[in-house]
Amino acid sequence: MRTDRARNAVAGLWLLRLVTAAALAVDAYVHADLAPGYDFAGRGISQGDLFLVEAAAAALAALLLILLGTRPLVWAYALLVALAGTGAVLLYRYVDVGALGPLRNMYEPVWYPEKTLSAVAEAAAVVTALCGLALTRRWRNARTRDPGQGSSTGVKGRRSSSS
Repeated sequence: MRTDRARNAVAGLWLLRLVTAAALAVDAYVHADLAPGYDFAGRGISQGDLFLVEAAAAALAALLLILLGTRPLVWAYALLVALAGTGAVLLYRYVDVGALGPLRNMYEPVWYPEKTLSAVAEAAAVVTALCGLALTRRWRNARTRDPGQGSSTGVKGRRSSSS
């Protein structure tokens, strides 16, 4: 019975990893694809530059989820990237913030297919990354409490002197 529960937890975590990574990959692709259209000559940081940073951060988060998705820190990074993207697209869609230091005015009060796709993917990544973070933290905490699964020494099957 316990192995079935553990197997289901692993399968569920893999599903979350894949869905979150896919959402972040869509976010990365859309931002990389749109970046040249938002690159303007002149001083300051262009929106195209920020799109490339977002694309790189989202691609890195997707890759880390696939490779190291059992670590809560990876899920926290994925959540941060998704939240930042979602927050930025909503802020600059609905609020005319104006220029901020080296950042130009990025107010864009319209929705178009690529922007919508990116926003939906980012929002989905927020939800799934939050679930993944909660699941991995719970899983890690359960493993450190169960001597058969791990211990505070980090060595499977051994107990620390404080146990």
